[in-house]
Amino acid sequence: MDLDIDEELLGQFERQLDPRHPEAGEIPAKVLGYGEISTVFEIGSGSQADVAYKRMPIFETEAELDKYRWIFREYNQLLSSQVGLLLPPFGHATVTGSESKPVMFLAQKKLDSASIGNKAIQVLAEEDTMRLVVQVLRELAKLWDFNARQGEVELGIDGQISNWSIDGFDPANPAVSDETRLYYIDTSTPFIRLEGVEQLDPELFLRSAPSFLVWLLRLMFLEDVMTRYYDFHLVAVDIIANFYKEQLPQRIPALVKAANEFFEGEAAALDVAPLTEKEIKSYYREDAMIWRLYLAMRRSDRFLRTRITRKGYPYILPGKIKR
Repeated sequence: MDLDIDEELLGQFERQLDPRHPEAGEIPAKVLGYGEISTVFEIGSGSQADVAYKRMPIFETEAELDKYRWIFREYNQLLSSQVGLLLPPFGHATVTGSESKPVMFLAQKKLDSASIGNKAIQVLAEEDTMRLVVQVLRELAKLWDFNARQGEVELGIDGQISNWSIDGFDPANPAVSDETRLYYIDTSTPFIRLEGVEQLDPELFLRSAPSFLVWLLRLMFLEDVMTRYYDFHLVAVDIIANFYKEQLPQRIPALVKAANEFFEGEAAALDVAPLTEKEIKSYYREDAMIWRLYLAMRRSDRFLRTRITRKGYPYILPGKIKR
């Protein structure tokens, strides 16, 4: 399936966009989801309603964008043809944003929101939720199998439950089996190392950070962010810890047990250390505290830049996030 990417519409949308009120412009738009540096939109109508656009206003120059574009394409190609993950049809387009800086829109076939993992777990029974998480781990194991076979190329991945879509999911009859197919839907952070060297510029992660925090984030957190997604154990911890955020902490003991059985059984060759409930609880508390503080500082930064210094602020911040 070829995506119908309307670059003219995207350019018009970007020119009229108010980041404080992203759905209030002349171009019809609906926010589908928020990331730390990006926002996912449905833009326009007709065939465009079948496309999810992720807005990436993080580039200063065309050279930066060109390198990211290459890494993004390479990552998608490796995940689909070498690792064996299922990816929805995707594409990308670039428009000119404020101050003549490039803004990239990553495009992907829009999937039924009910099929996305964090929505599905709200209606799945506990046994089906465990099957879903094990299916996610099974898909992720393909990536670490790939890494083990490679000498020069190593891939990382953000495997959290909201980055997966359940093929053929029926919310009226929610179920997951061992044969259920999953689509991986978040390739916008293309983690690739070539001969041990990270190809994704880590400074891109800091573009949306408040200027008065950049040095601290660079010193204390950047290396952790850039390395955790290459560690299968930490990726699994992150997946299960997310059940705190989704208000399903009662599922965690059974999920820890199921994950450890998977690592001890069919994924034993990958030698992944077992998970503990204590580790997952501690990880989530720290992660939630960091991101809660980070979002508060970003709101302060937006106020300073737009109300005090009268400068532009190209990033879209989410509303209150329940954790």
